[in-house]
Amino acid sequence: MMPYVSETEISKISRYLPQAIQEQGNEIRSFMPRYGCISERRNQLHEVIRLSGMNLIISNTDHPLIIKVASIPTARMQVYLIDNEDYFKRKEMQFDEGGAFFGDNDERMIFFARGTLETIKKLRWQPEIVHCHGWFSMITPLFVKKAFHDDPLFAKAKVVISVYNESFDAFFDSHFHKKVLLDGVKAKEVEALSKVNYVNLMKFAISYSDGVVIGSRHIHPELQKYIKTLKIPVLPYHEEQYVETYMNFYDKIFSKK
Repeated sequence: MMPYVSETEISKISRYLPQAIQEQGNEIRSFMPRYGCISERRNQLHEVIRLSGMNLIISNTDHPLIIKVASIPTARMQVYLIDNEDYFKRKEMQFDEGGAFFGDNDERMIFFARGTLETIKKLRWQPEIVHCHGWFSMITPLFVKKAFHDDPLFAKAKVVISVYNESFDAFFDSHFHKKVLLDGVKAKEVEALSKVNYVNLMKFAISYSDGVVIGSRHIHPELQKYIKTLKIPVLPYHEEQYVETYMNFYDKIFSKK
């Protein structure tokens, strides 16, 4: 989200859409990873002790969950940043300085998704719509629909994903499908993650979603073709996505049985 990271299609919409939805009288919560490139001092980040302190086990290793918060005064909006020394201390976000895909991106995605949902539980906040932007958040739909579905806070939550022009060629760790196994997630449901790249990950996320937003003028051709076959609501790309468009789209999804 801007201004914490540089301007992209994702960071821009993640900054202004929540504000617009909030100004329509709705309650929102925004979450993002606390990447190492985000200056704590300049952005006045501070740890929320009552939300921190949990350990998330990934690949049989405990990883402390630290929750930090920042404010965008002009928007009267708080942003929760999911932090962990092992996963988010590095200055780059998902690729190193040479453009190479981080080998632990699968675990970083899992930690971010679980950290976000566990924080929502601690906040005792019941979201109606969980809107995921970009591939790094694309394991969240599985967790909402399976691992957290029995929690009353998430039982009625609908998941929307936005697809952007951000494809890459790398494959994820071959044990990805084993690392996402939580209570409520069955092995056969995640077999598709045993050999997964960007396109397969996005298709997997869509299969656990209630609606799809086309966030870029151009997206991967295979995804573009796949999305045309969907029986769930799809919001086409518009040069400017006005808040009324999103509100109507959310209403359509939430009212769908």
